[in-house]
Amino acid sequence: MYYYISGELVLAEPNFAVVDAGGVGYKLTVSGTTLGKLAGKVGSRVKLYTHLAVREDAVELFGFAEEEELSAFRLLISVSGVGAKSAVSILSLMSPERFAAAVMTGDSKAISKAQGIGAKTAARVILELKDKVKKELSELPEDETGEEEPLTIGGRLAEAADALAVLGYSRAEAAYALKGMSPDTELEALIRAALSRLIK
Repeated sequence: MYYYISGELVLAEPNFAVVDAGGVGYKLTVSGTTLGKLAGKVGSRVKLYTHLAVREDAVELFGFAEEEELSAFRLLISVSGVGAKSAVSILSLMSPERFAAAVMTGDSKAISKAQGIGAKTAARVILELKDKVKKELSELPEDETGEEEPLTIGGRLAEAADALAVLGYSRAEAAYALKGMSPDTELEALIRAALSRLIK
């Protein structure tokens, strides 16, 4: 329903923020990662990408400073047994690129450090999201991959390409973002550099 909300940041408190857009104050549930990006911006204009959750007993609007975090949130709530609060908890602990790296490297310990997330849930997140990414990639037409597809190189560049897919980017975008990068670079640094290139 809402793609993003742009307006004056009126309030930024633990777990939520209020944005005045057109005279309406929108209360958005936010992660610690997004809250960190809003620090010191009360009274300034901000843009938060949104997800509207409608349940039988409540309607809740979630806000994210970056589209990548929103993509990670939506992937997380697609995992069986992971609700919106658990997804926000995970994204409060780690940035989108760190989360994507944890998924692709199978680092369930990092994910299980989030409040309310046990070892079994963390393992399920990794298992289901890895399978989902593989399925989506296998369904891509061959001409979308391109000759310089990082997956043909293997290793860390392939993992970084998969991590970018976790954050909602296509194979072509991943190939462009990772072009010319060293496969010896740490995975999280590769993802961060690729995101910087894509956002420009």
